[in-house]
Amino acid sequence: MSLQAVFFDMGGTIETFSWTPELRIQQTSGLQQRLACAGIHLELTDLQLYELIRTGLNAYHRKSLQTMEELPSARVWSDYILAGYPVNQEKLAEISEDLAFYVETRFYHRAMRPEIPSVLESIRRMDLKIGLISNVNSRGQVPANLEAYGIRSYFDPVVMSSVYGRRKPDPAIFHYAARLARVPTSACLYVGDRITRDILGAQRAGFLGAVQILHDYDHQELDEGASPDAVITDMTELVEIIKDCMDEFPATSSGTSQPHPGIRALLFDAGDILYFRPERGRYLQEFLDASGLAGKSISDPAARNLRQQVFDGSISQNEYREAILRLYGVDDPECILRGKQAMNQDDNNIQFFPGVRDTLLALKKNGYLLGIITDTANPLHVKLTWFENGGFAHVWDSIISSQEVGIQKPQPGIYQVALQQLGISASQAIFIGHDTDELDGALSVGLKTIAFNAGEEIHADFHIHKFSDLLEIPLLTGHLLSMTERVKSD
Repeated sequence: MSLQAVFFDMGGTIETFSWTPELRIQQTSGLQQRLACAGIHLELTDLQLYELIRTGLNAYHRKSLQTMEELPSARVWSDYILAGYPVNQEKLAEISEDLAFYVETRFYHRAMRPEIPSVLESIRRMDLKIGLISNVNSRGQVPANLEAYGIRSYFDPVVMSSVYGRRKPDPAIFHYAARLARVPTSACLYVGDRITRDILGAQRAGFLGAVQILHDYDHQELDEGASPDAVITDMTELVEIIKDCMDEFPATSSGTSQPHPGIRALLFDAGDILYFRPERGRYLQEFLDASGLAGKSISDPAARNLRQQVFDGSISQNEYREAILRLYGVDDPECILRGKQAMNQDDNNIQFFPGVRDTLLALKKNGYLLGIITDTANPLHVKLTWFENGGFAHVWDSIISSQEVGIQKPQPGIYQVALQQLGISASQAIFIGHDTDELDGALSVGLKTIAFNAGEEIHADFHIHKFSDLLEIPLLTGHLLSMTERVKSD
C-alpha cells in the first residue's frame, strides 16, 4: 500500500503557541463582557475569573486524558469551569462556543510556522491528500486560524475532537479521518508534536508512519509511550521523508509479498465472526431478576425498532439502553443507572474465536487490506479497545460502523463505503459473515463471500469451520505464508 495521505496536527505542528499568565489575565476582561452580555454576572475580578477558568480547564484536561472524550463546550463550562455557580444554564450553553473560541484564540500567542505554505504545496504536487486531526474544544478556532494563515484550502478533511467527540490518542478519531479522506489507514502518514497524543494515536490506528516535529512548549506532563518514525525540527524536512516513504512503500505497507492480483482485501463482520458472547444477556437478566422482573418480556417489534435506531445512529447507545430498560418497566433513575451498567457489562463480555489474532496478522503480513463492516450499537472506540486487548487493533485499514455512516447491512451503501475507502472494486474483495442477509447484501454488490460460524444452509461462495481456515481458501492459498511457515519465520 503506497502513501496516499498526510495528516497534520494543528497546535504545536501547523502553528506554534505560547502564553503567559499576564496575557491571560489581561484577556479575561473580554470573557467578563461576554458573560455580562448574556446576563451572567459572577461578581468576580478578572484575576478571580482567570483562576476559576484555569482550575476548571485543568480539571477537564485531567479527565479527558483518562477518558479521551471531548465534551461539548457547554458541558466544559457548566460542569468544570462554573460548576457550583448559580448561573442560567440555557444562557451559558448559548454562549459556550463563543467562550471556548475566545479562550483558545485570546489566551495564546499563535503563529503559523513560516515554512508551512511551501511544504503543503509540495505535498499537494505529489498528488497526496492532506488532512488535519486536532484536539480542540472549540469548533471555530482551527478553521478560523487556517483561514487567517491562508492555508484552509489545502486540508480535506479537517477533523476536530470537538465535532467527533473523541480525542487523540484514541485511534477512533484517526480511523474517522481516514474514512472521510477515503484512504486506508495504512496509507496515511501523521505529523504531530506530541508523543502521547499524535505518535501513539497514529500507531494505534495502524497508520503507515508517524513523524514528530519538535515544539518548544512545556506541557508539564509526561510525553512518552511510542517511538516516532522520524523527528524533525523544521517542516521542510518532511518533504524528503515523504519522498523516501513513497519510494520505500511503492505497493504494500507490509513490505512483504504482494497479495493475489484479483483479491486485495478481506472485509469482516465483527460480532460472531471475530468475537462472540458466551453469556449473552447474563448481567441484564441478573439485574432484572434482582429487580423483581424475572418473568418480564418486551415487545419484539419495539425492541427491533430501537435496535434499528441505535444501529443507524439516530439514537445514542445510552438512549437505547434507557429505552430498553423502560420497556421492561424500569423507571427509577437509580435502577436505570444500574441497568445500564449491567448492559454495559454484557456488551463488554466478549471472547475472541480461536486463531483470530494469528490469522489476521498473517493476512496483514502478506499485504492484504483488512476491513470491518459492522452493524453495531457500540461506538467505534469501544470496539477498538476490545481489539487492542486482543492484539490486533492496528491491522485494520478500514472500519465501517453503521452507527457512524447511518447505513446498515444488507444495504449496498455500507459495503460501498468500505470499498471506496480502500480504493478497490467489489471483485477485489471478500466479505466474511455469518448471517444470510449480510452475505446476500455482499453478493449483491459483487463481493465474494465466506460464511463462518454459520449453518451449511447459509449461501456463500465458501464455508469455513475455523477462523484459521481463511488461510486455506483457494482464492488466497499460494499467496499466503502457511501457518506453519509463518510460525517458523517468527
